[in-house]
Amino acid sequence: MSYQTEAMTSQPQMTVTSYTVSHWSSDVCDCCDDCGICLCGAFIPCILGCKVAQDNGDSCCLPFLPGAMIALRTSIRDRYRINGSVCDDWVIMTCCPFCGLCQMAREQKARG
Repeated sequence: MSYQTEAMTSQPQMTVTSYTVSHWSSDVCDCCDDCGICLCGAFIPCILGCKVAQDNGDSCCLPFLPGAMIALRTSIRDRYRINGSVCDDWVIMTCCPFCGLCQMAREQKARG
């Protein structure tokens, strides 16, 4: 068995990546900020859901799967580094799903 004969003189270095946490560009109840998105969300939410999913890089069928809109909202929040939690996403998409869908569409439109 051999031993190290030289003493270590420096510690291993660690790289820390930082990023900025932001907020939603509009509130969940700000549906009138974009009347087109509001009307689409109110009268044909399945079409708006497909558009939001496709703009996020997901399948158009995603909005029709149980619980998938919560996952979509979490994905959008993670992509844009928006502050929040999965619990927040669950509450929004369970209590006011059409407002949450419209908020996601407005966010994608605002962020390009």
